[in-house]
Amino acid sequence: MSAFKPVRGMRDFLPEEARIMRFIEEQARKTAKLYGYREIITPVVESYELMAAKAGEEVRLRMYAFEDLGGRKVALRPEFTASVARLVATTLRNEPKPLRLFCVGSLYRYDEPQKGRFREFWQSNFELMGSDRPEADAEVLLLTNRFMKNVGLKNITFKVGHVGVLRSILSQEGLAEEVQNQTMQRMDKKLYEEALKIVREAGASEKGIQTLQSLVSLKGEDAAKVLKEMMEIVKDYPEAVDAVKNLGEILSLMTKADEKLNITVDAGFARGLEYYTGIIFEVYVPELDIALAGGGRYNKLVELFGGEPTPAVGVAHGIDRIMLALQEQKVEINMEETRPTMIIPVNENLNAEALRIAEMLRAENIPAEVEVMRRKVSKALEDADRKRASHVVIVGEKELKEGAVVLRDMQKKEQTTVKIDELAKTLKTQIS
Repeated sequence: MSAFKPVRGMRDFLPEEARIMRFIEEQARKTAKLYGYREIITPVVESYELMAAKAGEEVRLRMYAFEDLGGRKVALRPEFTASVARLVATTLRNEPKPLRLFCVGSLYRYDEPQKGRFREFWQSNFELMGSDRPEADAEVLLLTNRFMKNVGLKNITFKVGHVGVLRSILSQEGLAEEVQNQTMQRMDKKLYEEALKIVREAGASEKGIQTLQSLVSLKGEDAAKVLKEMMEIVKDYPEAVDAVKNLGEILSLMTKADEKLNITVDAGFARGLEYYTGIIFEVYVPELDIALAGGGRYNKLVELFGGEPTPAVGVAHGIDRIMLALQEQKVEINMEETRPTMIIPVNENLNAEALRIAEMLRAENIPAEVEVMRRKVSKALEDADRKRASHVVIVGEKELKEGAVVLRDMQKKEQTTVKIDELAKTLKTQIS
């Protein structure tokens, strides 16, 4: 018989990994609380049109899309932003702005599986809707930094760019949106030669091509210096100049709020999603060459879905990628480990009593596991040791007649007889 395996690009998380994933998710929820983001839950299956609208060619080609039994074309969500924008365009359209929304869950893309890239992956997603001011962008970056720190990652760097700079030049050169999208797709993959070829064939001026070429090769950690050079390069493109100013304001706000940020400004940086209109960013650690988080400003998406014009900025954090980064950095995760109390009946006539005592402890919030294999006490004690149980309760005939049980402290290897009605109190004292 052939052994079943997970479908390609999907994976199982064993208890230890699941524990780390939940820890990261917990930190994301804490971050949402700290910054006032309210959680929403959106469906995993959405209409294909919604997901394809502004996803970008790369994502469109890799969607899990299918017809449901009613003949509707649907897709597993490849990202969260379109779903959130749909909600804000419809059900939440009259909510007071700004809206701070948070969601977390699994997403699906038919990518080639490799390190840190799977077909099912997890993200926490934060969207700030309704403000086009630089402090909104700065908040999303600061929130991301706080989250990464709280999880325990070290040496994170922000790679930052601005779609407005590149798009303004392409627009002023008279390039249609479709051509702009193709150019940005290539730039996202760092295929700069191909990108410039598309621009040239679409009839851009030599000056336009030179300008793009200069931007593509410009990046550095001294933000002020890079911004100054960007200004010089785009000086004949008024909208691009405004975009550089906008980037400068955001970075200035960020660094004043938290001077310890590591930022690399990359003038030729593009991301695969087509809906970005302003700042874009990704987060990295030195140990991995994949982004742990990414986001940016998108001012036209809600409107595209039939809502009011609503400027917005958001970020997605890769939960499974952050787990990978924590493993690479060998970060000790300080999660409270629950060490159970094991309940062992000495013979099967006492099984019901063992279950009753376990329920009594659980009612007092004490984790309890009952011996359900009917093993001898000595074997059951070995099992308790292996499970790193903090205490063992031995239910015996003799003690029961006195309304008592034997309580064994597994660390100290000491045991005492304790009245059943005092058991929970005694355990709480000993455990704390």
